[in-house]
Amino acid sequence: MKRFVTAAIGGILAGVVLGTQVAGPLVAQESGQNSSVYQQLDLFGDIFERIRSQYVEPVDEGKLIEAAINGMLTSLDPHSSYLSADDFAAMRVQTRGEFGGLGIEVTQQDGFIKVVSPIDDTPAAKAGIQAGDFITHVDGESVLGLTLDQAVERMRGPVGSEIVITVVREGVEEPFDVSIIRDTIKLTAAHARLVGDSVVIRVTTFNDQTFDNLKDGLEKMVAEAGGIDKVNGFVLDLRNNPGGLLTQAIKVSDAFLDKGEIVSTRGRKPQDSERFNATPGDLAQGKPIVVLINGGSASASEIVTGALQDHRRAIVVGTKSFGKGSVQTVIPLRGDGAMRLTTARYYTPSGRSIQALGISPDIVVEQPRPEPQDAAEDPGSAASRSRSEADLRGAISNDTISEDEKRLLEEERQKAEETAKLRKEDYQLAYAIDILRGLWAFHPEAVEAKAAAAQ
Repeated sequence: MKRFVTAAIGGILAGVVLGTQVAGPLVAQESGQNSSVYQQLDLFGDIFERIRSQYVEPVDEGKLIEAAINGMLTSLDPHSSYLSADDFAAMRVQTRGEFGGLGIEVTQQDGFIKVVSPIDDTPAAKAGIQAGDFITHVDGESVLGLTLDQAVERMRGPVGSEIVITVVREGVEEPFDVSIIRDTIKLTAAHARLVGDSVVIRVTTFNDQTFDNLKDGLEKMVAEAGGIDKVNGFVLDLRNNPGGLLTQAIKVSDAFLDKGEIVSTRGRKPQDSERFNATPGDLAQGKPIVVLINGGSASASEIVTGALQDHRRAIVVGTKSFGKGSVQTVIPLRGDGAMRLTTARYYTPSGRSIQALGISPDIVVEQPRPEPQDAAEDPGSAASRSRSEADLRGAISNDTISEDEKRLLEEERQKAEETAKLRKEDYQLAYAIDILRGLWAFHPEAVEAKAAAAQ
C-alpha cells in the first residue's frame, strides 16, 4: 500500500539475560494485558449493540464505527485522524495543488478551531482571516465539542456558496463575523519576483509542485536580473506556510545546500529512524539567503528553516514559528479510507526537536499592524520633504565624480527608496531586503564592480 508522509512529519543484551530469569512473570503480565484488552473490546461491542438497538432513532452503523475509529485516533494528538473515502480523495487532490474550500490551514486548540495560516490569494486570505485567529462558530453553530475533521466538514461546501464564520482575535475585544464565498483553491506553490537586486521567492505550501515551481521561478528571475552576478541574494518567504509533504521540504532544503544532513526522523523503534542528506548543487550559487518566518510557518516550513539555519546557510528573520515537529504517515485502509497517524518526530541537523517550541529567528522582526496614515506623514507633503545643500540657491556643483559614478549613485538611491516604500507595505520583507543589500555592499564582487565603474 502506498503511504503519504507529511510533516503541515544498548538494551538488547540485557533483555536477553533478564528474559531467562523472569520469563514466568513476564508471560503472566502479557497474558493479563491481553485479557484486559479483550474485555475492553467486548465492552465496545456491547455498547455498539446497545446503541444500534436502543438509541432513540435509527443509526448509520458505518458512520458510528467511523466515529469510534476517529475518536480513537484523535485522542492521541491533534494531527492523527481517520479519513473517510471522500476525505482521503480530497487530501490526494490537495497535495496535487487544487481543491475546493476557503483556503485556510487549521488545527484544534482548547476545543476551538485555530487558524495556522491563510493561504495566499484564497477567499479566506482576501476576507482578512489571520494566523492565530480562533473560529468559534460556523453559520451560527458552535464548533465546541466537534472534532477537527467534523469542524472542517462544516466549513466545506459547494463552490460559490456563502459561509459565515465567527472569529475571536487577539487584541480585538469582541468576536466578529466574517462572510466568505467558497471557491476552488488553485495553488501556485511557489512564485518568485525581483525587488531591486534581490530575488524574493514566496512558498505558500509544500505540495507536488513546490520544488519545480521554486526552481523555475528562481531561474526566471535570475535571467531577468541579467544573470546571477547581478543578484545580491535571495529571500525565501515561508510566512504563513502551513507545511505539507516531507519529500518536498527535503528537496527545497537540498536546493540551497551542497552537503550535510537536512533532517532526521525518529519513530518509536530505532530501526524506523531515517536521515536525509543534501546532494551537491546550490541553486543560489552561494549568494546570501534570508528566510522569513512567522507563527503561521509550520511543519515542512520549519524543516527547511531549521536545515538552512543550522548549516549557517541563511539568516532567519521574523517571529517564532508554529512548532509542529511531528511527522504523519497517511496509511490507506480497506474501504478506500485512510488513517493519518503520527509516526515520528523530526530533528534538525543539529539534533534539536522543535515540537511545541518552534524555531526562533536569528533576528526578531515583528510585522507592525497597519495604521492610518497621518497627513503630516504623507511623503508628498511639504513637511516630509527634506532639504539638502543641492536645494540651496547658488550651491556649488560637485565636479569630482564622473557621470558613471553619478549614475551608479542614483541607481543605488532609487533602490533604497523602493525598499523604504516597501517597508510600509511589508516591513518584514523590507528588513530582509535591507540585510541582503548590507551583506552585498561588502561582498568582493560588489566592491570590484564599484571600482570598475569609477574607472
